[in-house]
Amino acid sequence: MIIQRECFFGGVIIQLTTRQLEIVRLVTSQAPITGEQIAEQLGVSRPTIRSDLSLLVMLGYIDAKPKVGYFPAPTAVQDNVHVQKLASLKVKDVQSRAIIVSETSTVGDAVVTLFLENVGSLIVADEEGSLQGVVSRKDLLKVTLGNAAAASMPIGMVMTRSNLATVDAEDDVVEAARKLIYNEVDSLPVVRKHELDGNKTRLEVIGRITKTSMTKLLLEFVLGH
Repeated sequence: MIIQRECFFGGVIIQLTTRQLEIVRLVTSQAPITGEQIAEQLGVSRPTIRSDLSLLVMLGYIDAKPKVGYFPAPTAVQDNVHVQKLASLKVKDVQSRAIIVSETSTVGDAVVTLFLENVGSLIVADEEGSLQGVVSRKDLLKVTLGNAAAASMPIGMVMTRSNLATVDAEDDVVEAARKLIYNEVDSLPVVRKHELDGNKTRLEVIGRITKTSMTKLLLEFVLGH
Protein backbone atom coordinates (compact mmCIF):
# COMPACT_ATOMS: atom_id res chain seq x y z
CA MET A 1 0.00 0.00 0.00
CA ILE A 2 1.35 3.42 -1.00
CA ILE A 3 0.70 5.97 1.73
CA GLN A 4 0.28 9.51 0.44
CA ARG A 5 2.04 12.07 2.63
CA GLU A 6 -0.26 14.85 1.41
CA CYS A 7 -4.02 14.89 1.00
CA PHE A 8 -6.20 17.52 -0.67
CA PHE A 9 -9.17 17.87 1.66
CA GLY A 10 -11.93 20.48 1.60
CA GLY A 11 -9.75 22.90 -0.36
CA VAL A 12 -6.84 22.50 2.05
CA ILE A 13 -3.66 20.48 1.57
CA ILE A 14 -3.09 18.36 4.66
CA GLN A 15 0.44 17.06 5.14
CA LEU A 16 0.75 14.03 7.38
CA THR A 17 3.36 14.04 10.12
CA THR A 18 5.91 11.27 10.54
CA ARG A 19 3.91 9.87 13.45
CA GLN A 20 0.68 9.88 11.44
CA LEU A 21 2.39 8.02 8.59
CA GLU A 22 3.67 5.44 11.06
CA ILE A 23 0.15 5.01 12.47
CA VAL A 24 -1.18 4.32 8.97
CA ARG A 25 1.61 1.78 8.43
CA LEU A 26 0.83 0.01 11.72
CA VAL A 27 -2.89 -0.10 10.98
CA THR A 28 -2.26 -1.42 7.46
CA SER A 29 0.05 -4.20 8.61
CA GLN A 30 -1.61 -5.23 11.89
CA ALA A 31 -5.32 -4.52 11.52
CA PRO A 32 -7.46 -4.75 13.48
CA ILE A 33 -5.41 -2.91 16.06
CA THR A 34 -6.55 -0.87 19.06
CA GLY A 35 -5.51 2.65 19.93
CA GLU A 36 -3.76 1.36 23.02
CA GLN A 37 -1.72 -1.10 20.94
CA ILE A 38 -0.75 1.62 18.48
CA ALA A 39 0.32 3.93 21.31
CA GLU A 40 2.36 1.16 22.94
CA GLN A 41 4.27 0.47 19.72
CA LEU A 42 4.94 4.16 19.20
CA GLY A 43 6.13 4.55 22.79
CA VAL A 44 3.57 7.22 23.67
CA SER A 45 0.36 7.44 25.70
CA ARG A 46 -3.09 6.84 24.20
CA PRO A 47 -4.20 10.48 24.69
CA THR A 48 -1.13 11.65 22.78
CA ILE A 49 -2.30 10.06 19.53
CA ARG A 50 -6.04 10.62 19.97
CA SER A 51 -6.04 13.66 17.68
CA ASP A 52 -3.86 11.87 15.11
CA LEU A 53 -6.27 8.94 14.95
CA SER A 54 -9.29 11.23 14.64
CA LEU A 55 -7.71 13.17 11.78
CA LEU A 56 -6.64 10.02 9.90
CA VAL A 57 -10.17 8.61 10.13
CA MET A 58 -11.62 11.92 8.93
CA LEU A 59 -9.22 11.98 5.99
CA GLY A 60 -10.06 8.41 5.06
CA TYR A 61 -6.65 6.83 5.59
CA ILE A 62 -7.97 4.49 8.25
CA ASP A 63 -11.35 3.41 9.59
CA ALA A 64 -12.58 2.39 13.03
CA LYS A 65 -15.19 0.19 14.63
CA PRO A 66 -16.23 0.40 18.30
CA LYS A 67 -14.81 -2.46 20.41
CA VAL A 68 -12.87 -3.74 17.40
CA GLY A 69 -10.16 -1.24 16.60
CA TYR A 70 -8.63 0.46 13.59
CA PHE A 71 -8.19 -0.97 10.11
CA PRO A 72 -7.38 0.37 6.61
CA ALA A 73 -10.14 2.36 4.98
CA PRO A 74 -11.96 0.28 2.35
CA THR A 75 -11.60 2.84 -0.44
CA ALA A 76 -9.13 5.45 -1.61
CA VAL A 77 -9.08 8.82 0.12
CA GLN A 78 -10.65 10.61 -2.85
CA ASP A 79 -13.59 8.21 -2.96
CA ASN A 80 -14.21 7.87 0.75
CA VAL A 81 -17.78 8.90 1.55
CA HIS A 82 -16.72 10.22 4.95
CA VAL A 83 -14.30 12.60 3.31
CA GLN A 84 -16.87 13.87 0.86
CA LYS A 85 -19.38 14.61 3.61
CA LEU A 86 -16.89 16.14 6.00
CA ALA A 87 -15.43 18.33 3.27
CA SER A 88 -18.75 20.17 2.99
CA LEU A 89 -19.05 20.93 6.71
CA LYS A 90 -18.27 24.36 8.10
CA VAL A 91 -17.35 25.40 11.62
CA LYS A 92 -20.80 26.96 12.02
CA ASP A 93 -22.34 23.50 11.56
CA VAL A 94 -20.63 22.06 14.64
CA GLN A 95 -19.69 25.02 16.85
CA SER A 96 -21.06 25.25 20.39
CA ARG A 97 -21.82 28.03 22.83
CA ALA A 98 -18.81 30.04 23.91
CA ILE A 99 -18.00 29.83 27.62
CA ILE A 100 -16.93 33.39 28.39
CA VAL A 101 -15.64 35.17 31.47
CA SER A 102 -15.24 38.91 31.73
CA GLU A 103 -11.79 40.47 31.56
CA THR A 104 -12.59 41.94 34.99
CA SER A 105 -13.06 38.46 36.50
CA THR A 106 -10.71 37.00 39.09
CA VAL A 107 -8.89 33.70 38.99
CA GLY A 108 -11.37 32.44 41.58
CA ASP A 109 -14.30 33.35 39.31
CA ALA A 110 -12.65 31.52 36.43
CA VAL A 111 -12.06 28.36 38.46
CA VAL A 112 -15.72 28.26 39.54
CA THR A 113 -16.90 28.78 35.94
CA LEU A 114 -14.54 26.09 34.70
CA PHE A 115 -16.03 23.49 37.03
CA LEU A 116 -19.66 24.57 36.66
CA GLU A 117 -19.45 24.43 32.87
CA ASN A 118 -17.25 21.31 32.87
CA VAL A 119 -14.88 22.65 30.20
CA GLY A 120 -11.12 22.65 29.70
CA SER A 121 -10.67 26.32 28.87
CA LEU A 122 -12.43 29.67 29.03
CA ILE A 123 -12.64 32.57 26.61
CA VAL A 124 -11.98 36.00 28.08
CA ALA A 125 -13.91 38.88 26.49
CA ASP A 126 -14.69 42.52 27.20
CA GLU A 127 -18.14 44.07 27.61
CA GLU A 128 -18.64 44.20 23.83
CA GLY A 129 -17.86 40.52 23.46
CA SER A 130 -14.47 41.15 21.87
CA LEU A 131 -11.84 38.47 22.35
CA GLN A 132 -9.20 39.43 24.92
CA GLY A 133 -7.58 36.09 25.68
CA VAL A 134 -7.95 32.44 26.60
CA VAL A 135 -7.28 30.76 29.92
CA SER A 136 -6.88 27.00 30.23
CA ARG A 137 -7.26 24.56 33.09
CA LYS A 138 -3.47 24.20 33.09
CA ASP A 139 -3.02 27.98 33.40
CA LEU A 140 -5.27 28.07 36.44
CA LEU A 141 -3.61 25.07 38.07
CA LYS A 142 -0.18 26.64 37.69
CA VAL A 143 -1.16 29.81 39.49
CA THR A 144 -3.43 28.36 42.20
CA LEU A 145 -1.50 25.32 43.43
CA GLY A 146 0.04 26.24 46.75
CA ASN A 147 -1.00 29.87 46.39
CA ALA A 148 -4.07 30.72 48.48
CA ALA A 149 -3.94 34.38 47.44
CA ALA A 150 -4.23 33.52 43.73
CA ALA A 151 -8.04 33.50 43.80
CA SER A 152 -8.16 37.30 43.95
CA MET A 153 -5.75 37.81 41.05
CA PRO A 154 -7.20 39.43 37.88
CA ILE A 155 -7.71 36.90 35.13
CA GLY A 156 -5.69 39.14 32.83
CA MET A 157 -2.53 38.15 34.70
CA VAL A 158 -3.04 34.48 33.87
CA MET A 159 -4.66 34.33 30.43
CA THR A 160 -2.88 34.02 27.11
CA ARG A 161 -3.22 37.24 25.12
CA SER A 162 -1.04 36.97 22.04
CA ASN A 163 -0.86 34.59 19.08
CA LEU A 164 -4.31 33.21 19.81
CA ALA A 165 -5.57 30.59 17.37
CA THR A 166 -9.13 31.30 16.21
CA VAL A 167 -11.50 30.16 13.49
CA ASP A 168 -14.25 31.81 11.46
CA ALA A 169 -17.73 30.33 11.31
CA GLU A 170 -17.32 29.86 7.54
CA ASP A 171 -14.01 27.98 7.85
CA ASP A 172 -13.94 24.31 6.90
CA VAL A 173 -14.18 21.85 9.78
CA VAL A 174 -10.93 20.24 8.65
CA GLU A 175 -9.14 23.58 9.02
CA ALA A 176 -10.41 23.80 12.60
CA ALA A 177 -9.17 20.24 13.23
CA ARG A 178 -5.76 21.17 11.84
CA LYS A 179 -5.53 24.20 14.13
CA LEU A 180 -6.59 22.20 17.18
CA ILE A 181 -3.86 19.66 16.52
CA TYR A 182 -1.14 22.11 15.46
CA ASN A 183 -1.67 24.42 18.45
CA GLU A 184 -2.21 21.53 20.90
CA VAL A 185 -5.30 23.13 22.47
CA ASP A 186 -8.64 21.75 23.63
CA SER A 187 -10.78 24.39 21.96
CA LEU A 188 -10.75 27.38 19.63
CA PRO A 189 -12.80 30.58 19.80
CA VAL A 190 -15.08 31.09 16.82
CA VAL A 191 -14.93 34.78 15.94
CA ARG A 192 -16.46 37.34 13.60
CA LYS A 193 -14.00 39.95 12.37
CA HIS A 194 -14.89 43.65 12.38
CA GLU A 195 -12.60 46.06 10.55
CA LEU A 196 -11.93 49.25 12.52
CA ASP A 197 -10.16 52.51 11.73
CA GLY A 198 -6.38 52.48 11.67
CA ASN A 199 -6.14 48.99 10.15
CA LYS A 200 -7.29 47.47 13.44
CA THR A 201 -9.57 44.45 13.78
CA ARG A 202 -12.05 43.56 16.50
CA LEU A 203 -12.72 39.86 17.03
CA GLU A 204 -16.25 39.27 18.26
CA VAL A 205 -16.66 35.92 20.01
CA ILE A 206 -19.65 34.01 18.60
CA GLY A 207 -18.90 30.44 19.71
CA ARG A 208 -16.25 27.80 20.19
CA ILE A 209 -15.21 24.53 18.62
CA THR A 210 -13.65 21.80 20.74
CA LYS A 211 -11.91 18.46 20.48
CA THR A 212 -15.02 16.97 22.07
CA SER A 213 -17.29 18.32 19.34
CA MET A 214 -14.86 17.04 16.69
CA THR A 215 -14.84 13.59 18.32
CA LYS A 216 -18.65 13.51 18.40
CA LEU A 217 -18.71 14.47 14.74
CA LEU A 218 -16.25 11.70 13.93
CA LEU A 219 -18.36 9.11 15.78
CA GLU A 220 -21.48 10.17 13.89
CA PHE A 221 -19.76 9.42 10.60
CA VAL A 222 -18.08 6.21 11.78
CA LEU A 223 -21.30 4.83 13.26
CA GLY A 224 -23.40 6.08 10.36
CA HIS A 225 -25.74 8.24 12.44
